[in-house]
Amino acid sequence: MFLLHEYDIFWGFLIISGAIPILAFVISGVLVPIREGPEKLSSYESGIEPMGDAWLQFRIRYYMFALVFVVFDVETVFLYPWAMSFDVLGVSVFIEALIFVLILIVGSVYAWRKGALEWS
Repeated sequence: MFLLHEYDIFWGFLIISGAIPILAFVISGVLVPIREGPEKLSSYESGIEPMGDAWLQFRIRYYMFALVFVVFDVETVFLYPWAMSFDVLGVSVFIEALIFVLILIVGSVYAWRKGALEWS
């Protein structure tokens, strides 16, 4: 038989976790000072008077460099637990990690050859 009172803690947690962000937005909206003027509406560039349009087109190379960095940075998240328990896991896990690192090396060489790592 399905009893709703068994889920009281879940519903309480769900209501509280939904109410906290809503209350934070409401309280910040009530307490914020509203002072709009030309200084507030202008774009801020380190105290220097803004020059030109704020919409600039960036080269795709910057995004590719960031993407390659993120991909190869995430690999440390996967390798860290393996390195911490290396003595317990055995040879088969070592071979799997070696294959993983070799795939990353192949990806790194591919990105290098395609020019994704060139900054200029």
